[in-house]
Order: sequence, then structure tokens, then C-alpha cells
Amino acid sequence: MTRVAVVTGGGSGMGEATCHELGRRGHAVAVVDVNLDAAQRVTEDLRRGGVRASAIQADVTDRARVEDAFAEIRTGLGPVEILVTSAGLFGFASFADITVEAWQRMIDVNLTGTFHCCQVALPDMVAAKWGRIVLISSSSAQRGTPFAAHYASSKGALLTLTKSLAREYATDGITVNNIPPSGIETPMQHQSQANGYLPDNETIAANIPMGRLGTGADIAAAVGFLCSEEAGFITGQTLGVNGGSVM
Repeated sequence: MTRVAVVTGGGSGMGEATCHELGRRGHAVAVVDVNLDAAQRVTEDLRRGGVRASAIQADVTDRARVEDAFAEIRTGLGPVEILVTSAGLFGFASFADITVEAWQRMIDVNLTGTFHCCQVALPDMVAAKWGRIVLISSSSAQRGTPFAAHYASSKGALLTLTKSLAREYATDGITVNNIPPSGIETPMQHQSQANGYLPDNETIAANIPMGRLGTGADIAAAVGFLCSEEAGFITGQTLGVNGGSVM
């Protein structure tokens, strides 16, 4: 059955791969990104493959814009029944050097932005008595990350949000799960490497039991399953896609 899927951060990396996976599964896809050019590029790729898709520019920290964006999606594609929150912000700093502003910005994007999107999307799912929500968290939330306490904390809150929403909306036919990636090659990772915050790919891969970095497609495949009819009895769960680096 065709559903309308919204993917935040859909203009690159794991979000882009997820857009293609959900489109491949027959869903209409709203590519939401703060970068409109990136969202339009992905949307054009999807349309060339026969997928109904739209590009939506939105900063997930802006509640009014999020509400307007979902209104645009409903008008153009239909009610939203799948939500994947891949939009996120990463940063490195020693704990003593994290400014109040940097802390708040991390929370605003990774946690509050997810809150906005979930709260705005859920009425459509409740009305349909069917819904799938997948939050993209991070392995940093599972094991902690030195020099990224603000990032790990913001992502850790998503694990708890997953469980809370899963319990609250289970009787409405809505599942809520999260995926905490680790060792995935993305543009964000490349930027961190360029800034000297992460080692090269070979060093990272050496610490992953499967001996390689993951790809956006690895994450997208897991998201696609969690958004399927077959995953209807899976909710409140954390599904690690990490090559065995967190067990």
C-alpha cells in the first residue's frame, strides 16, 4: 500500500538513502531539508525513478515553519503516515568548552526538532489508525562519547522519546522505533574528518567487527523494514545498525 513518507534531513547522507529506499518500496516521499537545493536534487532523482516526491525547505527548529511544511506536504502528497527524522547536528568540544549557546543549539536541532516533527505528524497517523515513526539517534547515546557530551545527550534523549511515544500511541496502530548508527560513511563524517575530529576510514573500520564502514543504504534498509507492514509488532525498540561495534 502506498503511504506518504516524510524524511527530514533527506537532502544528503542517510536521509537521502532513506528517501530512495522508501520510494523503492512504493511510497510517496517528501524530502525535507534545511538546504532546498539538496532537497530538490534528491526529489528530481526520485521523480526520474517514477516516485511521487516533493522538495520541502524547513529548519526543524522553527515550529511555525515545520507546521507550514507539513501543510504543504498534505496538500501536495496527502496525509503523512511515515516519518523518519534524520535531520541532525554534530559537534566536538571538550565538556568544559561547550558554551551554553552550543549546548542549546544541539538540543534544539536533535531533540526539539524531532519533537516538532513528531507532534505535527502524529494527528494524521492517529486519524488513519496506522503510522510508522523512526528516529535516527546515535551510538553515542548508547556508549557515551568524549568531547561530544552535548551531541550524545541530545541523541540519548531520543531513545527515551522513542519508548514514551511507542507506549502512548501503540493502541492507535502507530509504531515508534529508533536506529542509532555507528561507523556510517556520510558527508557529516567527512566534514568531521576534515576538521581533525575523526580518524581516517581505515582506522575507523579497524574498530568495527565487520571490518568495514557502513553506508547510507545499510541504514535505509533497516528504516524500510521498520516502516513496513511486516514490522507492525515492533515498537519502542532500538535497532543498532553498526557492524557489531555496539552490542
